[in-house]
Amino acid sequence: MNPKLSIDVLSLFPGMLQGFLGESMLARAQKKGLVDVQTHNIRDWAEDKHQITDDRPFGGGPGMVMKPEPLSAAIQACKKENSCVVYLCPDGELLNTPMARDLASKEHLVLVSGHYEGVDQRVRDLWVDKEVSIGDYVLTNGTLPAAVLMDAIIRYVPGVLGEEKSLTQDAFNDNLLSFPQYTRPVEFEGLSVPEVLLSGNHKAISEWRKEQQIIKTRQRRKDLLEENKS
Repeated sequence: MNPKLSIDVLSLFPGMLQGFLGESMLARAQKKGLVDVQTHNIRDWAEDKHQITDDRPFGGGPGMVMKPEPLSAAIQACKKENSCVVYLCPDGELLNTPMARDLASKEHLVLVSGHYEGVDQRVRDLWVDKEVSIGDYVLTNGTLPAAVLMDAIIRYVPGVLGEEKSLTQDAFNDNLLSFPQYTRPVEFEGLSVPEVLLSGNHKAISEWRKEQQIIKTRQRRKDLLEENKS
């Protein structure tokens, strides 16, 4: 069976992904043959004996920049006719649920992990189809953002999640945060499960959950409610 989604990850530290890809949902998705993930070390495409992948930036400044030759060669080696090349970077488009769903519908993704002060702009201009940020902060390198992006994407590949209904209850569906969840016991440390959840009235439960989503979103992320209005 051909996988529904193939992913090639380019990184200077592919070993960071080994444990991540071998556990939980991502491991099951690969075992089922629904997703195929291959990791690659960008240094393998460096042609000098020291496998150098960075150099000083033109114009000066602190830090180093990833050289265009090895990274460009790595992308071209992985890229196919139907590929979408995604560069993980702090100045990319902010990752959200619609983006994750869209990327999950692709046949092949090439995830490019940035390092140092970033990559030579010419690589971005020539090969990158989409630039993605996982938040307004800076990490040591782009390998962890690539892991986060894969986790967000793969859950939307058909057949990966055992209970498809869980996708409709995720946070950020309809631009609302998730509702409170409870399980046994009914009483814990003086706190009780809301009566409506014990009522068996599915309509009332659904209405309560929606109300709780709106309340939480209004308190924590008013910007999401504004997006719903637009």
